Amino acid sequence: MAQNKQQEAQQEQVATTVSGVEEFFQKNKNWIEWSIIALVVIIFGIFAYNRWVVTPARQEAQEQMYQAEQSFRNNDFETALNGDGNVLGFKDIIDSYGSRAGKSANLYAGLCNLQLGNNEEAVSYLKKYSSKDKIMQGRAWCALGDAYSNMKDYTSALNWYKKAASLEENAYTATYLFKAGLVSEELGDKAGALKLYKEIETKYPQTLEGYDIQKYISRIENQQ
Repeated sequence: MAQNKQQEAQQEQVATTVSGVEEFFQKNKNWIEWSIIALVVIIFGIFAYNRWVVTPARQEAQEQMYQAEQSFRNNDFETALNGDGNVLGFKDIIDSYGSRAGKSANLYAGLCNLQLGNNEEAVSYLKKYSSKDKIMQGRAWCALGDAYSNMKDYTSALNWYKKAASLEENAYTATYLFKAGLVSEELGDKAGALKLYKEIETKYPQTLEGYDIQKYISRIENQQ
């Protein structure tokens, strides 16, 4: 008997809830319908924007990038950066297409500026570049170190060289350590430079830097 009453109470509660929901929908029918329509319009708008605006723009940017990359490979850094009147350079590609040009556009623009002696501009572009590819990221950080070194900001240069060297051990690590050693010497930190040179001697003796590193070590040790 008690169980029947409990079931009846539950059924009555469910019926009340259903009735309340139906009443809510009846009262707000127009609002709900317009909300659904608005949601559909927004979804379609996002799809259409990506399909007919973003995707074609990205494809166009990649086509422009190809021409600029060819100039870069030919060491024509001026054309690669600024274009030649017929094709765009990395600078205009970034200005025109933004992120649709891809992150590598900032790396290329930074490297072009570095080669052309525009160190501040190089820093600006290179700092906008990021990659999950540790080799490419390390090379970008090394390029930042080069730009700061050219500007004689050796403290910043040392920071970026060390950051590049600590990212991952690869074929370029000895180069990063060697450059870090050179700027350490510029900063008057002979002990720090010696430590970096000895790391190259120990870990990377078969690299180009490793073949000559003993003379840098000897030079510092003879000064002590």
